Amino acid sequence: VALGLYFPRKEYSENVYIDEPAGTPLLRIHALRDSREEVAHFHLCHNLIGPRARPQENNWFQIREETGLLYLSKSLDREDFNVLSVGNWVPLSKVMLYVFLSSHPFQEKECDSATRATVLLSLINATAPACSSLTARQLCFTEMDLSFHIKENKPPGTFHQLRLPSVHHLCQNLSISYKLLAGEGVPFRYNENTTSVRVTQRLDREERERYELIAKCTVREGLREMQVEVPFLVNVLDEDDSAPFLPNGTDTADAVVEFNRKEGTVLSMLTVYDADTTPIYPLESSRKKYTGTIITDDPWISETFRIEHIFDEIHFSPNGSQVRGTRHEY
Repeated sequence: VALGLYFPRKEYSENVYIDEPAGTPLLRIHALRDSREEVAHFHLCHNLIGPRARPQENNWFQIREETGLLYLSKSLDREDFNVLSVGNWVPLSKVMLYVFLSSHPFQEKECDSATRATVLLSLINATAPACSSLTARQLCFTEMDLSFHIKENKPPGTFHQLRLPSVHHLCQNLSISYKLLAGEGVPFRYNENTTSVRVTQRLDREERERYELIAKCTVREGLREMQVEVPFLVNVLDEDDSAPFLPNGTDTADAVVEFNRKEGTVLSMLTVYDADTTPIYPLESSRKKYTGTIITDDPWISETFRIEHIFDEIHFSPNGSQVRGTRHEY
């Protein structure tokens, strides 16, 4: 079932300072495709959700529908800050925006789609700090972890840009460069010119469930050089695309029944592996997915024997990496 475009991360964050001019880029949001024909369109829906969950009309932020670049459409002055922070001269106020996705130009009614990402903006009651006063970490990365979720079996595409648009815009006298440190044969490519990271092929969760890379950033200002490294994690999301299998291909278990066996005696066992899914909680959900049934026309057999189903999470190790799966015992 094609579920359409999706966000490789559900949450984004950025700082917004007083008096940053209209047009200041804040952050870049990406989408990945479910099928090759899709084209992503981004849209901000509804109001800002402010302190104490008070919705406010959004007069300050806009997103470019084709590129996912979120920017200031109006400079945020102190009066605006007081409106958005409910007064009280607080130094910082957090507001929340929702970005929605569509594979065609947006109609307002589509704002109820389930495909949305949350943007957390920290409004800071001060002008933007001098670039020279910021640490390498602040210049290179936001406070959020670089952690992404990519669905298996989907087309390749760009899912992140390492360069922070706001810093790139404000600190043009600094040289900030990135590298993505990864092992051989990892299906991700970093583009030095755009600082974007791309998944280069369809992923298979049954081959590898998690990739652990490192993003390295170098900041140069005159003769001064600073470096910072952070983990860059990609989790592969499962699609139910592999059939359960039996170890050694054995699909038969013999049972010998002797007289005078006590109730509860185990007569035979059959083990089934599923590399595709892991136990779902509540456990009844997993139990319903795989059922054990005695097929017989003999009522005595139906009354006398029953199948019990036990399952637990196990790890497979294809290509030396651990992948979670389920062992079912009947």
